[in-house]
Amino acid sequence: MHRQTITYQQLGQLIKMPPAALGSMLDPIQAYCVAQQLPPLTVLVVQKDTGLPGLGFTAGQAEQVASDQARVFSTDWLAHGNPLAEGFEKVFSA
Repeated sequence: MHRQTITYQQLGQLIKMPPAALGSMLDPIQAYCVAQQLPPLTVLVVQKDTGLPGLGFTAGQAEQVASDQARVFSTDWLAHGNPLAEGFEKVFSA
C-alpha cells in the first residue's frame, strides 16, 4: 500500500528475528509466489547498503529488481487473499 521496500534489519526488528535468520521465513513466500505465478513479494526486502535483495532472492535477475518491485506494487494482493497454511500446503505438496 505504501509502495516501499523494507531492509532486512527493519523487518527483523518488526518480527523480532535476527536479520540473518530471515531467509528461512522468506524462502517459502518466494516459492509460493513463483508457484502461483505472482510477482516475487520478497523483492521488497532489501539490503541496507545496496537497496537490493540478498543472495537468497532467486525469483528474478538483479537487473530486473526495479521491474519486479513495480509489478509487486501494481498487483492487487487483496484479490488473491491470504494463502494461510492450506495454500502453502497445496503448492508444496504438488
